[in-house]
Amino acid sequence: MSNKLTVKGCLIVAILIGSLYLIYPNYKWYSKPLAERETLDTLGERPKRMLNLGLDLRGGSSLLLELEVSKLSAKEPLNEAMARAIEIIRNRIDQYGVAETSITKQGDKWIMVQLPGVSNPQRAEELIGKTAMLEFRIVKNDTAEAQQAFEKLEATEKPFDDDGNLLPEIAKFVPAGYQIMRNKDGGYSLVNDKASVTGADLENARVVMMGENGYPEVSFSFNAEGAKKFGQLTGANIGKQLAIVLDNTIQSAPTVQSRITKEGRISGTFSTEEARALAIVLKAGALPAPVKVIEKKTIGPTLGEDSIKSGLSASLYALILILLFMAVYYKAAGVIADIALLLNFVFTVAVMSYFSATLTLPGIAGMILSLAMAIDANVLIIERMREEKRAGKPVYEIISLGYDKAWSAIFDSNITTIIVGACLLQFGTGPVKGFAVTLIIGLLVSLFTAVFVTRAIYELILTSNTKEISL
Repeated sequence: MSNKLTVKGCLIVAILIGSLYLIYPNYKWYSKPLAERETLDTLGERPKRMLNLGLDLRGGSSLLLELEVSKLSAKEPLNEAMARAIEIIRNRIDQYGVAETSITKQGDKWIMVQLPGVSNPQRAEELIGKTAMLEFRIVKNDTAEAQQAFEKLEATEKPFDDDGNLLPEIAKFVPAGYQIMRNKDGGYSLVNDKASVTGADLENARVVMMGENGYPEVSFSFNAEGAKKFGQLTGANIGKQLAIVLDNTIQSAPTVQSRITKEGRISGTFSTEEARALAIVLKAGALPAPVKVIEKKTIGPTLGEDSIKSGLSASLYALILILLFMAVYYKAAGVIADIALLLNFVFTVAVMSYFSATLTLPGIAGMILSLAMAIDANVLIIERMREEKRAGKPVYEIISLGYDKAWSAIFDSNITTIIVGACLLQFGTGPVKGFAVTLIIGLLVSLFTAVFVTRAIYELILTSNTKEISL
């Protein structure tokens, strides 16, 4: 055996061992019962480098969000606002503890959020949808104008229009430089129309389980600039109420007892879950504009398990039929092609596991298509070898010429399909991307197995002084 062939053999064996090493955690994890996997997932004991299951296989929830473009700042471009919204939503969900979340931009103003394993999306929906505009404003309820405005508000069934603005007949009683906001516990307050300190000045936020009133509270701290501004605001308004405003609703309005700089608290009748969600959205930052849910889908884990079983069964039957056909029709050469096909599958799953790729039903279709392309490449090679055999060429020339003459057709067909896959990956969304990823990985692997691996096997057979190979 030549040194070159030895190197080829060692490389193939090393890749195979490495692939099996990467695939083993998948087998170990998915062989566990669903309930046990969910428990371990919650505890953060899921292996890092392994194949993840998409929403259609694992079950979970899908939310299509729309960014309210009309409420964006005029200074912020739409593309930048979308990128910031996606990043903020991702940060919130990551802190909330939902694993393997897929967050993608769709169109100009839509965001697709997929939450595998989350069967009740209500809490996550509330978490995502909050704009989390935290503001601090001074309250001024003790004026005659404020009292008149409050009386009008109480007497009017719908004092605000659809855009949240006061009706003109009520707004005329509001003094210049002030505005009316709703209190969380009911009623209204008159506050400054501009906030000198906002959530953008925050450095951190966390939950305090037992606050002064017995309910959980959210403790926050400012950065250096925010501490300076908050110190000026509270120092100039000792004895007055300071409204803590979240998303245009006054959460609480404590009286300023002394100058405060670095830290503060948001109190109220929060539940533990509400306080935790509030701390997350404050820490992650405010959305550039509100988002609304325009589509919501939930897929049960049982349906996902059934999809996996059906997909595996269909793939297994198809694989067995292909292996039998190749072995019967092409004899020894077909068996070598079968070996390459099995290695193609192993290597593809290993690559996807290494990159922690997410497998979906369209992804499985992409993988099957790439396996079909691998078989097609082997068929081209074998048919070329048959032609050379009919021409009476010796066995070593049959193999060499077969690969040389088939290479251009194999390369052209694979590279054009990879280009199509790359376009689908770039411009497609959701399931289309999943199909494209597995297709591209499978095609690249098939070039390696169909050309490099099978040729190494043929060369190994030649070293045994074989006079003929059954084709």
